Amino acid sequence: MKLTGHTILITGGAAGIGLALTGEFIKHDNHIIVVGRDKHKLDQLKTRYPSITTYICNVGNEEDLNQLVKQLYDNHPQLNILINNAGIQYNFSFIKGNHTSYQINEEIAVNLNAPVLLVSKLLPLLARQREAAIVNVSSGLGLVPKKSAPVYCATKAALHIFTKALRYQLVNTNIKVFEIIPPVVDTNMTIGRGNNKISTDELASQFLAFFQKDRFEVPIGKVKWLIVINRLFPSIAERILKYS
Repeated sequence: MKLTGHTILITGGAAGIGLALTGEFIKHDNHIIVVGRDKHKLDQLKTRYPSITTYICNVGNEEDLNQLVKQLYDNHPQLNILINNAGIQYNFSFIKGNHTSYQINEEIAVNLNAPVLLVSKLLPLLARQREAAIVNVSSGLGLVPKKSAPVYCATKAALHIFTKALRYQLVNTNIKVFEIIPPVVDTNMTIGRGNNKISTDELASQFLAFFQKDRFEVPIGKVKWLIVINRLFPSIAERILKYS
């Protein structure tokens, strides 16, 4: 994939990983469409990057998603890259019962349903372009889970497998399918969780190197080692991640 001249939709693009990807792609003269739930953050981002387009949308709500898709078809017929980055994580114990049905449904809706639905709804638009890509942001926790976030880990594992299967389906098309597999990243989601987190800027920089070379599975930072350890010594990988 070339690095310039794209029209890119980034969900959850006003903070964390999405914000870093937004900044990195803007450096390379791309038009960025940022989707988020927080109008204040979107307004701040627009002030920082006046060239971007922003839409308020809760991707976990299908009515919002349908409205977003309509706006994209109407206003951005040149859209050629979809980055499914929006995500949410709740840490809870089923034994303790310190969770709600809303939390479970929201994690599944935002982390899994939204990317799958956006792919389904935007595929005809992407197929019109000369060069197109889908980028799904999963997690190392989708390869080896941790104890405290069972639903989050399950959604990321499902997204990982969905991305592989989608890549198989689109192999003979103009649409390339990438997967970013991050380790623990220094974002609001990971406040209070250990040390040695990778920065969002470093993640974005590593991803673009893979993106430019058409390397479709993108293990970031320590995830490279996790994949090797999990393949050779899965019980060790599980011990490392279980209480992370």
